[in-house]
Amino acid sequence: MRMRFLGSTSEAGACPTLYETDRGTIVVQGLHVTDPEALADLRDVLDGEAAVEVPRELITEIARRVLLDGSAGARPSSDGTPSATA
Repeated sequence: MRMRFLGSTSEAGACPTLYETDRGTIVVQGLHVTDPEALADLRDVLDGEAAVEVPRELITEIARRVLLDGSAGARPSSDGTPSATA
């Protein structure tokens, strides 16, 4: 599987980040959810699956760019780091 960077709302390349795969799927890089109460809210978690947390604005910005503009890919932020928001 190969991945292409879609965008991030973080600085210096840290997570959270979204990637598109050559299999037509999206990979989410984010903070691993460890809070027991939050994990109890999950449904049907299979072996090998994990929950990660990403900001809503990252998802909506990437969706807007991909679906409306058709121009997915990294956009540099004002400090030169890749960002979902320009």
